Amino acid sequence: MPPLLLLLLLAATLAPAPARAGDPYAYYDWEVSYVSAQPLGVKQKVIGINGQFPGPPLNVTTNWNVVVNVRNALDEPLLLTWNGVQQRKTAWQDGVLGTNCAIPAGWNWTYTFQVKDQVGSFFYFPSTPLHRAAGGYGAITINNRDVIPIPFGFPDGDITLFIGDWYNRGHKELRRALDGGTLLGAPDGVLINGLGPYQYNESMIPPGIVYERINVEPGKTYRFRVHNVGVSTSLNFRIQNHNLLLVETEGSYTSQQNYTNLDIHVGQSYSFLVTMDQNASTDYYVVASAHFVDAAVVDKLTGVAILHYSNSQGPASGPLPDPPNDQYDTAFSINQARSIRWNVTASGARPNPQGSFHYGDITVTDVYVLQSRVPELIDGKLRSTLNEISYIAPSTPLVLAQIFNVPGVFKLDFPNHPMNRLPIVDTSIINGTYKGFMEIIFQNNATNVQSYHLDGYAFFVVGMDYGLWTENSRGTYNKWDGVARSTIQVFPGAWTAILVFLDNAGIWNLRVQNLDTWYLGQEVYINVVNPEDNSSTLPDNAIFCGALSSLQKEQSHRFQYSEAAPVPQWGKTVSLLILLACFALWS
Repeated sequence: MPPLLLLLLLAATLAPAPARAGDPYAYYDWEVSYVSAQPLGVKQKVIGINGQFPGPPLNVTTNWNVVVNVRNALDEPLLLTWNGVQQRKTAWQDGVLGTNCAIPAGWNWTYTFQVKDQVGSFFYFPSTPLHRAAGGYGAITINNRDVIPIPFGFPDGDITLFIGDWYNRGHKELRRALDGGTLLGAPDGVLINGLGPYQYNESMIPPGIVYERINVEPGKTYRFRVHNVGVSTSLNFRIQNHNLLLVETEGSYTSQQNYTNLDIHVGQSYSFLVTMDQNASTDYYVVASAHFVDAAVVDKLTGVAILHYSNSQGPASGPLPDPPNDQYDTAFSINQARSIRWNVTASGARPNPQGSFHYGDITVTDVYVLQSRVPELIDGKLRSTLNEISYIAPSTPLVLAQIFNVPGVFKLDFPNHPMNRLPIVDTSIINGTYKGFMEIIFQNNATNVQSYHLDGYAFFVVGMDYGLWTENSRGTYNKWDGVARSTIQVFPGAWTAILVFLDNAGIWNLRVQNLDTWYLGQEVYINVVNPEDNSSTLPDNAIFCGALSSLQKEQSHRFQYSEAAPVPQWGKTVSLLILLACFALWS
């Protein structure tokens, strides 16, 4: 046999096998640990990922598979949730206590999910009690496939900003306060990308605070993805002398409108196009300031970063750009919220226009009016409620209890309207109808702005107004271009109505995003069972706890992966046999 042919056969034997057809995989390896920081000048422990605060971005494309190995180097159990990622058919990857056992300290666990039929701006964060108050959050950007156009010119750059209120007290101290019946009080400041405010006012901001500087080129247009990752404060976002062209929120392209400022409530995400069309005589202020708080603390609760043109001639100057006129005037904010509309002609993750799903023509099958109240004492403990029920997480997650038929873990008897009774603590969840169309009305009888988030879905925001919702309120609904998103605000003394098509089987968390009242029990789960396919399965590396603790192995398995496709063992064997045969013929 000629030596050249032998060398070719040898090369074929050693070469990796072709990658299998299908959607690509993106691999991430993260260690979650405490890191030292002092964003407001006070040294404290924050939660970082791979030593970073905020954590590293998760940047993928529609339909990619995401594999994130998480090592928990904290001193307490941990879960990460993927705010806005719908987890189609993978509810057990959702990363909340109703779906997953928390990753014990010192363990690792690997999340594996697909960003199926989604595009847009989202973020991840730790869902375990009050951890987000210490950090642990990062960006999720899901890009369009090349064959699906975006409804605007491709920007010259992409900039992510995390804004949020911040306490100098650690998350454990905040938990102890709530456990002791004390509300958290006003935060100590507002961070932008984990950093404190620029010293725009020497009497307000002490020296030495490290601030965020955003470097840009004159004349170029950037996409700003802004996420409110704070504890409980609504923030008004603005950039001095620059317009914000709103183009997307939480996976939906919006009708394109210019804003000089926009309220971004806890847990919400927005994308703006900002053109660097100002002269470069100075830098410019980027501001996130508290809205709907006491006037006495507004200056303290103002985060300031710097927008720096590459040819800037000097520091930012003048007063900060103006916020809305009245801290307590919800009329401005509610009208602004109503102005955010769905771009019904733009393609989303699929080539068909977003408006091809005519949600206004679908018959509603279930109606739930969910009423919240100010936190109150239940059996001597401070709790928050929905329809007079304060949710308590069982030791066995709901998904595990359902798959293994563990009795007594939860009840499918959550009331569809306020009961006007004494509040109770219970594990009662909503029994949803698969492929039903549910109308949910959030009635806020508390005194602060609340944000609600639904895992597993994007819902349609069809109405919001003052006072008590009644059936006559449906006459004001937007049944054509209400934006689809996963987090919506509800103003105090007002209501917000959403519609959601329950086509994603699983048990899904519906929660208030305000961390303090979420911790005190203001959440519920929606059980959605596909009657034609209720054969739920768990991943091989599932963690067991509660009533199923005996099923747990000593250590959860780490997902073994390589970015190169491995050569199948049978392929190696066959190639070796061919090579040996060739040697025999040559000899």
